[in-house]
Amino acid sequence: MDGKSWRLAGLALLVMLGVSGPSTAAPAADDGIEVKTLALEAKAFAPEQIKLTVYLPPGYATAGTRYPVLYANDGQDMAAVGLRETLDQLYADHAIGPVIVVAIDMLADRASGYGLSDRKARKSVAGDSRIGPIGSRAYDYSDWLATQLVPYIDAHYRTQASARGRTILGWSLGGLNAFNLGWQYPDVFGRVGAFSPSFWLAADRSSAQAIETSRLAQAMVSGSPRRNGMRWWFSVGAREETDDRNGNGIIDAVEDVQDLINGYRSPDGTYLRGLRDLGYSVEMDYAHHPSSGTDVAFYLLPDGEHNQATWKRVLPLFLQWAYGTRGE
Repeated sequence: MDGKSWRLAGLALLVMLGVSGPSTAAPAADDGIEVKTLALEAKAFAPEQIKLTVYLPPGYATAGTRYPVLYANDGQDMAAVGLRETLDQLYADHAIGPVIVVAIDMLADRASGYGLSDRKARKSVAGDSRIGPIGSRAYDYSDWLATQLVPYIDAHYRTQASARGRTILGWSLGGLNAFNLGWQYPDVFGRVGAFSPSFWLAADRSSAQAIETSRLAQAMVSGSPRRNGMRWWFSVGAREETDDRNGNGIIDAVEDVQDLINGYRSPDGTYLRGLRDLGYSVEMDYAHHPSSGTDVAFYLLPDGEHNQATWKRVLPLFLQWAYGTRGE
């Protein structure tokens, strides 16, 4: 769908989505960031509304420019991860170009909405966990975001209405879903940021070996062709957990991401392809080579944990990867 078609689709969705009351806005101080809050209808989740916060870059009100858009899961975490302060500092340092950020608050049932889906089959790809099923409504959420929310934002704001102009970000289960949105909707999103993504989600949890060989995101990559034009930024902390399924000294949180990038061979010889096998160029040491310009960047934070404080530290690095002005 081209840019014009997206805008027309967005206009048609105004009534369908239904903004609940007037949006509220925090006025930009000294031509700084302007913040708007919205609550939108989503038929699949009625009567629950989905709340959004839109961060408009400095100068938006007076410029005629079209801006790239960063969509972010877990919008309710933005204060904890320091989004506003980070943007303010990066703009002040001229470290990134201007970007519209659309932060989407989690649904009441986060574990059902964040997960994996099969766009072609129009269904969720759910997995089991110690807390129950994960991603049982992932198709509904992902499809709403990609095919309804994105056109709505394109219709209401001056966006770069193309996959190249859109990035999706998330952490933990939200990072798993961000990966899913990039993989299933490469015509909508051109870049993905996944912090501490839950790539452990598996079809079979009967044993450690069963989990290793049935990880759902790994299978999704292994069984699919390359998504041309996509770029991926993954980060994980080396202290996120102590679990080590195969006893090789690498915690699962780290190895799950490494396997999705580099591929995985099980003890019985079964091989599941990774992003590298699909032809993506890879930088596995982004911390020391941040300017490599590869398709896939992996950032390992040695003292990083599975929490908002760690994701706050990682956020400015990701934003500079996605929107950095270095070399401009």
